[in-house]
Amino acid sequence: MSKKLFRWIIWILFLGGILLSVCILSLCIGAAGIPFKKVISLIFEGKGTTEYSIIFDIRLPRIILGFAIGGGLSIAGVILQGMFRNPLVEPYTLGISGGAALGVCLNIVLRLNHILGIFSLPLFGFLGAILIILLVYSLSIKRGILRIQGLLLTGVMISFISSSLIMLIMAVSRVEDLHGIIFWIMGSLEEPNWFLIKLAVFVSIFGLIISYFFCLDLNAFSLGEEEALHLGINVEKTKRLLFILASLLTGCSVSISGIIGFVGLVVPHFVRMFVGGDHRILLISSFLSGAIFLIFCDTLARTVISPLELPVGVITGILGGSLFVYTLSKKQVVLGGK
Repeated sequence: MSKKLFRWIIWILFLGGILLSVCILSLCIGAAGIPFKKVISLIFEGKGTTEYSIIFDIRLPRIILGFAIGGGLSIAGVILQGMFRNPLVEPYTLGISGGAALGVCLNIVLRLNHILGIFSLPLFGFLGAILIILLVYSLSIKRGILRIQGLLLTGVMISFISSSLIMLIMAVSRVEDLHGIIFWIMGSLEEPNWFLIKLAVFVSIFGLIISYFFCLDLNAFSLGEEEALHLGINVEKTKRLLFILASLLTGCSVSISGIIGFVGLVVPHFVRMFVGGDHRILLISSFLSGAIFLIFCDTLARTVISPLELPVGVITGILGGSLFVYTLSKKQVVLGGK
């Protein structure tokens, strides 16, 4: 076994151990603290009790959804940062979250969720994300070439337009609708529907598997598109497929959980500092780290001012932003010392 492979296995086992620990912590703590031994006994003989309902109807679905959303957003961040060769690009940069949020806002204001049921919110969010994806793609492709810089600038501008339209809708909406819009925009893992949870898990794991087929292509992109072309990679086809994959991961995540910021930006950037830029290890490490980060943030969101609950997007923004600033400052100190 090579030294590099052994190091990668150690990292995966290490992150897997942290993920398991965070999941157990999240199961046990909350407004009603339940010891781990009690959790084990509830699995076999606790059906019908209040504690069983807390563990398996409230906390476990959030942990599973946090695993899926955190992993999916992190993978999307790795893909986009690899495509653009820019560690500051994140899944929301391309305006996908703005499109999803706009779709949900229209759904709430028009009261379609009362007519079509609970599935209409994620459905409209996903449709809004898809429309933005198609719009950004069509504006950025010229003569069969997907212009990376044009894609980024178009996405940023459409994101600003979507945000402005959302603020317009909020300014003219009813008070009860405004509360629903704001809470959704700030993100939450409170999703009782198991179909949507299973869908999020399937999409995130599917995205991780498919992205591995492009890990060597992403490594080549780090050298530049011209160098990747010389290495025999179909650059335009790869860019389109990676853009679609990252967009679908982001659109699915946002439509189910709302806008949870900084996961797709901070996690890949931070993980890259430790495991390196090789996408063969970066993809799986970012997936696990994103899951750890989001589950931990959700645990904080529902316990820090218990019994009240904060939107998880608030916690990810505070922790993720602080971590990012700290990381940049340390890197600047190192560079200054050199």
